Amino acid sequence: MYNSITSLHISRVRIFHPVSRILEGTAWSMTVMYTYKIADKSIRVLSLYNDVHEYCHEYRCNEEPDFDVVISQKDIDFERVKSVRERLAEGVNVVDYPDAYIEELAVYRKIAETMPKYHTFLFHGSAIAVTGIGYIFAAPSGTGKSTHAYLWCKLLGDKVVMVNDDKPLISIKERKAMVHGTPFNGKHRRGSNISVPLKAICLLERSKSNHILRIPYDEAYTELLRQIYRPLNPDALRYTIRLLDELKTCVTFYRMGCNMDIEAAELAYKTMKEECT
Repeated sequence: MYNSITSLHISRVRIFHPVSRILEGTAWSMTVMYTYKIADKSIRVLSLYNDVHEYCHEYRCNEEPDFDVVISQKDIDFERVKSVRERLAEGVNVVDYPDAYIEELAVYRKIAETMPKYHTFLFHGSAIAVTGIGYIFAAPSGTGKSTHAYLWCKLLGDKVVMVNDDKPLISIKERKAMVHGTPFNGKHRRGSNISVPLKAICLLERSKSNHILRIPYDEAYTELLRQIYRPLNPDALRYTIRLLDELKTCVTFYRMGCNMDIEAAELAYKTMKEECT
């Protein structure tokens, strides 16, 4: 499933001391450390548990880090409280996830908080590549964006590569957008360690019949805003909104009403391929 184009071996490092320069202010006696190449940035992750490193192993590298992600128990506790509040608000049962799982969420949040200063932001959607060209399908959870992406895979076969089925990263430089695979690619773990030019974002909604329309950025903006990760840091949030605005210079936007039949993928692919080429 993974195309490991930047994965290089590096030995795991365990640090046995209460305080070091990079860990100053933490209370651990042990941590686990690896470096990963994600969206063209080398990220050193220092965690309490090894699970996140198993989760991200396809992205390991031996390069000097551009920045560090350091996780403490406080970060894990924050994610747990946030998860409980969200599940209660949605009216679903609260799950007592282990700390090792919660830490994976904490790691990606810290990556997403830092990436905007590198012209990159997290987007909630299903991203695929067709012959090296990237498309993202966005919709509220449960609408069927992953199902629609799967229909493209079924329709086009080996021409399609799943980039990230849940939370890809998008970078923008010199009026060119790229969509990047990451280890954090959804519960079904569908994704690849690749980066491709992003040509279109399609906003999906359920419909008995299939129809698609190219729309201006201003019409897409509100829904796009719902799908980006909005950093807690005010500066990072401003950078993210600025990057979102830059999308209109390099990406085409569509709104599509679709069902779950293969004809939906045929219509979407034909329309976007012709207009985005």
